[in-house]
Amino acid sequence: MKARIRITLVGRMGPGQCHRGHRPGDSWDYDTERGMLCPMAMHVAFPFIDIMRYGGEPPRAKCGEIRFCCPDTDVINIFKLEKVEES
Repeated sequence: MKARIRITLVGRMGPGQCHRGHRPGDSWDYDTERGMLCPMAMHVAFPFIDIMRYGGEPPRAKCGEIRFCCPDTDVINIFKLEKVEES
């Protein structure tokens, strides 16, 4: 069974506002809500998620989290990826 992945917007570095209206604190379940996430951000997220789901370990930020940035240079949203443990 594939690991469940949560995507969370944890910060912003650019001067602009997200064109999709995403804000820090927003979170999405990859399997059920990925269509709600900006397609540009999802394009960047997919290789990380694919690695995570099939047992690999993507690079981590200095804080220890798996993070990636939106490619929109006016916004630069920062997202965190994490596996969701099934209870």
